[in-house]
Amino acid sequence: MMVRHFLEGIRAASAAQRVEATSALAGAYLHSDLSKDDAAAAEHAMLMVLDDPSPLVRRALADALAASPNSPPAVVLALAADQPQISGPVLALSPLFVDADLVDAVATGPEPVQAAIASRAGLPRSVAGAIAEVGAAKACLVLVGNSVAEIAPLSIDRMVERFGDVPAIREALLARDDIAPSTRLALVAKLSETLVVFVAKRRWLDAARARVVAREACEKATVTVAAETPTAQIRSLVSHLRASGQLTAGLILRAFLSGNVKLFEEALAELSEMPAKRVGTVVHYGGGASLRALFERAGLPPSTYPAFKQAIEAMREGDLMSEPGGSARLKRRMIERVLTGCEKEALDELAPLLTLLRRFATEAAREEARLLCDDMLADNVAGDDVAGDGVPGHDVPGHDIFDDDLFVRDIEAVERPRAA
Repeated sequence: MMVRHFLEGIRAASAAQRVEATSALAGAYLHSDLSKDDAAAAEHAMLMVLDDPSPLVRRALADALAASPNSPPAVVLALAADQPQISGPVLALSPLFVDADLVDAVATGPEPVQAAIASRAGLPRSVAGAIAEVGAAKACLVLVGNSVAEIAPLSIDRMVERFGDVPAIREALLARDDIAPSTRLALVAKLSETLVVFVAKRRWLDAARARVVAREACEKATVTVAAETPTAQIRSLVSHLRASGQLTAGLILRAFLSGNVKLFEEALAELSEMPAKRVGTVVHYGGGASLRALFERAGLPPSTYPAFKQAIEAMREGDLMSEPGGSARLKRRMIERVLTGCEKEALDELAPLLTLLRRFATEAAREEARLLCDDMLADNVAGDDVAGDGVPGHDVPGHDIFDDDLFVRDIEAVERPRAA
């Protein structure tokens, strides 16, 4: 009887009236105690509604049936093949789909369909992998923001590869606390490439200088990420750096002069293909011959050996590694010790090394000055309004619109993982 009234009523009804009647019919099917015959008749009526010319009516049916496990499968599957604004609710919510259905919809559907699937609660790895592989940027952004989706590390790396240069996706990935350090560094590299092109186009720096600044910024970011990486994951991070061509002598020296002895040892172990325990023994207790043999086996440039040798001697003395700043910042006193020792050798082939060490020394001095100034400002009375404009600290002179140091800190600011 209910279904007969529905069929008779919608013939001359307006779209708005059909929307209301369709919602009522679907609600009755799901929540009323219908007989077997009445339930079958209601399902037939809903199948007929699939041919309604108004998308509003079909959307009403999709909204009503989307989340229920008791919805008629034939109706739900038909709605999933309708226009994206109609298929979206059922693809996002219906528990009736198996993984293969969703993977096929991702492969063949437009961006809104992919995004709807990406928003599903408890999205399985296979479907997330399909979105990462072929999904549009919007769908990948929704997937990255879906905290209850199961996303394999390989799928995250694939999204970095495809869309790491898209700011929204890059920031959403960096906001996650479950991405690997190597993935975080890949995002930093994507950002650095983007900034180099941007800076060069604006002619703030020539392209060659911008690339040098970006490379140094990426090295700083790498040391920062390594400082926050659990010890058990350092070797995999080093392997990634080697595979991506980033495990250079300059990076290894920066890490060591920042006090990251673990990264230094793992890098030597990776390059020399020796056990990390054996490398650690040589670094901490080995004589000059064994140290040189280790560096030769690692394939590091011979001209860099004096700096590493001086740094190892300083480390063994113990006090220079205790400078403030953790293992993410260059240690000024340690660099000065190494620089002084290298200058005494006065070899022509050390000129590039000395230039690098002087840059490190300048960077460390500037960073130390910033820390001291921050401490002095923190000692001031809170809320002191020097500028008289109601904003504490507004009288501090600003930077030029662009300079090398600001460029470096832009990259550093983005790469740091946010607190969970």
